[in-house]
Amino acid sequence: MTRFTRVDGTVKLDDSATFTVQINPADFKHTSGITYDKKKTQADAQGSPKFSSVGDEHVSFSLVLDGTGVVPPGANGQREDVRTQMKKLNAVAYQYQADTQEPPYVRLLWGSLIFFGRLESLNTQYTLFKPSGEPLRARVELNFLGAMSKEESKLVSNRTPPGGARSVTVIDGDTLPQICAEHCGDADMAAEVARANNLPTLMSVAPGSQLLVPASR
Repeated sequence: MTRFTRVDGTVKLDDSATFTVQINPADFKHTSGITYDKKKTQADAQGSPKFSSVGDEHVSFSLVLDGTGVVPPGANGQREDVRTQMKKLNAVAYQYQADTQEPPYVRLLWGSLIFFGRLESLNTQYTLFKPSGEPLRARVELNFLGAMSKEESKLVSNRTPPGGARSVTVIDGDTLPQICAEHCGDADMAAEVARANNLPTLMSVAPGSQLLVPASR
C-alpha cells in the first residue's frame, strides 16, 4: 500500500509513505457496478433498463496485525508492536494531507491486483492483549473506493454502446502497445489506456488481468 499523487495525469508514488503487511490477506473482495435508468413509460411497460453510467469500484479486505513476535519481522526487518503498525497504516491511508486537506490517495498492490483509490472505512478489532492492556494482535477491516482522474473516467465512460470500450484479457507475452495496436488500431494509445486502467507503467500488464480498451478509431 503506497500513497500517491497525480501530476499532469501521471501517477507519482510516494515511496516514503508505504505500508507492507506482515500477513497477506486470506482473500479480498473487488466490487464494481453499473447504473441503469429504470424509468418506465406507457409505451414500454416492461421498463427495459437503459445504461446510465459506470458505478463505483470498491476493494475490501481484512488484515491481521501481530505484535506477539510469532510472525516474522516485516519488510524493514524489525519487529513492531500493534500500535506502531496501526500508526503507520493510518499515516499512509487515513490521515489528512496538509497540502490538500483531504485524505490521501493510495495504490494497493498484491499479486495481479493493482488498485488506485481512497480509504472509505477502517474498522479495528483488538483480539489479544498483554496483562497491562497493551494490544498484541488486531484485525483491521479496510474498504477502499476507486478513484480516477477526469481523463481516466472519461475513457471508462466510453463503455456505452455502440462503439464503446470493451474488456480484453491479457495473455502471457502481451505488451500494452501490442494490445492497443490489435484492439484499438493504434499502438500509441498505450499511455492513455494505462492511465484508464490505473497502471503505474506501460509494463504493468499481468497475464490473466482484464483491461478496458476503447474501440478502434
